Amino acid sequence: MTPNEKSPPEERVILVDPDDRETGTSEKIAAHRSGALHRAFSVVIWDAHNRILLQKRHIGKYHSGGLWTNACCGHPRPGEDVHAAAQRRLQEEMGIQCDLDGLGTITYRAAFENGLIEHEIVHVFRGLYEGDIRPDPVEADGYEWAGLEDVRRRLTATPQAYSVWFRAYVSAEWPVMLAAPRERQPQG
Repeated sequence: MTPNEKSPPEERVILVDPDDRETGTSEKIAAHRSGALHRAFSVVIWDAHNRILLQKRHIGKYHSGGLWTNACCGHPRPGEDVHAAAQRRLQEEMGIQCDLDGLGTITYRAAFENGLIEHEIVHVFRGLYEGDIRPDPVEADGYEWAGLEDVRRRLTATPQAYSVWFRAYVSAEWPVMLAAPRERQPQG
């Protein structure tokens, strides 16, 4: 960082116990260095053709850069509702807005080569979207729509090309449950 650049504001995450009860907050990178359990969210977006929106994470991300993953993920800010945070990040990362349905939570822990540890209770949301995708180039290096069976084949062939959390979702059969709700599927 040059002397004329401003340092980014400190990002804080919500620390939680195994039952997702808040226990405090931490600076985001400190939580990822120590492996502290914290709250997160992930959004899986489907289209009317029953395809999943995949995001290729920007190569410069603090971990998992360049990997394919679900539409967006992040951490709610202290005092921010997790559903509102998911909608905020979906707009910030992919430039889209749609209704999101909460599906439940999944807990995972993963250590990365750079010494960071993801230990999160993740609130998973789904949405149905048709329209333009406008990813923020600082967040995503690309995106694509893919059918679930194609995603499964690619995950089997090259699991290292996908984020650890997205692999966990597929392994836990979350995408099967994430298909567009029948009442919202297009007719015809």
